[in-house]
Amino acid sequence: MLLALGLPANLLLIAVGAAGIWFAGMQLVAYADEISDRLKLGRALTGLIFLATATSLPEIVTTVVAAGGGDADLALNNLIGGITLQTAMLVVADGLVIGAALSRFPRKLTTAIEGALLALLIGLTIAIVVMAEPLSAFAIGLGSTAIFVGYGLAIVLMRSYDKSEVWVPVEVPEAGGGDGEGLFVSSFPALGTRSVLVRFAGFCLIILMCGVLTVEAADAIAVQSGLGASFIGATLLAVTTSLPELGATIAAARRRSYTLAISNIFGSNLVMLALIWPADLIYRGGPILAEAGPIALIGLAGGLIVTLAYVIGLLMRPARRLGRFGYDSVLVLLVYLISVVIMYNLR
Repeated sequence: MLLALGLPANLLLIAVGAAGIWFAGMQLVAYADEISDRLKLGRALTGLIFLATATSLPEIVTTVVAAGGGDADLALNNLIGGITLQTAMLVVADGLVIGAALSRFPRKLTTAIEGALLALLIGLTIAIVVMAEPLSAFAIGLGSTAIFVGYGLAIVLMRSYDKSEVWVPVEVPEAGGGDGEGLFVSSFPALGTRSVLVRFAGFCLIILMCGVLTVEAADAIAVQSGLGASFIGATLLAVTTSLPELGATIAAARRRSYTLAISNIFGSNLVMLALIWPADLIYRGGPILAEAGPIALIGLAGGLIVTLAYVIGLLMRPARRLGRFGYDSVLVLLVYLISVVIMYNLR
């Protein structure tokens, strides 16, 4: 339907959808922080479950629409291509909001464990793609099923670890530059918990509706521009649908909720890997990972490198930086830019 509007009109529509996604994403963090405090959840777990799922709603929409329409390239490359991009959003919080190495601030090991679990699932996905998803049942890949089960196990493990963590860093940032945990002040003292949850759900609905608009516009742009679904999915659509994560990351950094900022990104990337299985269920052309091409592999490889870069930073807790950026963030930015150039040449 949007093909009839022409390329300029569709670019305008995707800009409108992006604006709505950005606005709602910026609002979610305050409510997620409130939910974390009222339900007595750690910020890492809140970022992994509540905030990551909410900010991943555009990817969920994209997956359903693209896979249901038989467009495996658009569905997969939006999910996989977004992993490196979303991780690179921590660079923005690192250099433009904090002006120091973001990975130095979280006082718990929880985010590093989350990143390690993410790297494990990315590695599993790479292996499945290389093997072209050799096993399936009822046109559903066993590999995508294993990834989904792995996501569920990661949630259970993180919940268990968050309750019983015994690791304590030897050196932490000075007071006033910490994670903000224990310094919580309610932003909505007049609201009951139910009202907070309802408002959180309302902003999720805005993201969902704008996500539908952007995926339809991006699909039309892929045809009208001649760039193809793979490249558009891994770049323009991935950027647009990742705006909630960017808005939430910036908002969390400004609130000094650094664990929430990092956990939101790692959690969103875990959600995107988990979405491969629903995409497989909806896609009727066979196992969807069997359709993954070189662009998907580059996206996965880049995602693995940038994830491990921040995991190492979270473990080493570096104080030194290059300008306003931590060394891990500089590496992440370079890997993202290189991956975009490679994907453009492979389109």
